[in-house]
Amino acid sequence: MTPFLRSVAALAAFVVASVFGVGAVLAQAPCANRGLLDVRYCDENGDLVADLPKDPKAWQNPATLVFSYTPVEDPAVYENVFVDFLEHLSKVTGKRVRWFPAESYAAQVEALRSGRLHIAGVATGPTPYAVNLAGFEPIVSMQRPGGGIGYTLQLITFKDSPIKTVADLKGKRVAHVAPSSNSGDIAPRALFGAMGVVPGKDYEVLYSGKHDNSVMGVVNKDYDAAPVASTVVERMQARGMFKPDALRIVYESAPFPRTAFGVAHNLAPELKAKILEAFLTFDFKKSKLATEFKDTERFAKISYKDAWRDVLLIQKASGITYTQEGLSKLSNKAE
Repeated sequence: MTPFLRSVAALAAFVVASVFGVGAVLAQAPCANRGLLDVRYCDENGDLVADLPKDPKAWQNPATLVFSYTPVEDPAVYENVFVDFLEHLSKVTGKRVRWFPAESYAAQVEALRSGRLHIAGVATGPTPYAVNLAGFEPIVSMQRPGGGIGYTLQLITFKDSPIKTVADLKGKRVAHVAPSSNSGDIAPRALFGAMGVVPGKDYEVLYSGKHDNSVMGVVNKDYDAAPVASTVVERMQARGMFKPDALRIVYESAPFPRTAFGVAHNLAPELKAKILEAFLTFDFKKSKLATEFKDTERFAKISYKDAWRDVLLIQKASGITYTQEGLSKLSNKAE
């Protein structure tokens, strides 16, 4: 390259960095495979997750780790539930740990993308957004005694409802959770549509914002029915939030993977290893988590590529793309 061309290239790099930030320049580094990932990430090993940056200078090793759990229900409920684990995480890593109360799926993904959030439990549907837009690296999930990590989509209605089948949803008012929710929106759109019932066309879709809002809305007959995650229904019933016979299950899907717990892709390898160690050595059964997640035995390692295969297929069939525009829709929440 001639001195003139080198000076032009340097000027161009300076302009891009000035306008878009240094990250925009780094994002254009050679990458053999990116897949669905944002341009700032690379996936050369083909595991569908962002690779660790090749330059050690880009690795993060913060003095304080920030942790967040998916806003599937009120974040305040879970801050106390996770206190035992956060203490264990601090002990194993030698770091201070702070709780981040994510109020929406989008807020959680944006916090990961900006580097303000280091460890998170991300709900099933938003996980691919976090992976592709924010460099989220799923590492574990909660495991049941039998070894499963799944939950189901349950279409619920109130006890004396006339709804007996999915076809009976036609003409009704049905609560969906949010556009990013797997069991609360994406999966029912795909699965119900395949049964001849098109959400938004054959019945009115009302976004509740959260699974617990959908459940209680059906209990109180504010909605005729709602597709929700089975695990949320189970936990709410165990807390005595409604009588066992208040709801009736109209339809139940095959299992989907549960919340993915993971880390920012650019954390230093030794720190990632310590975080994984904290998950795998945590005594789940003797913690506050066990009182909330009664069907869970421990945290177990997962492969995002394998565990999210069906979810990714449903999202692809639904026309979902992992873009900033799609991310903005994750904020949709009913008031």
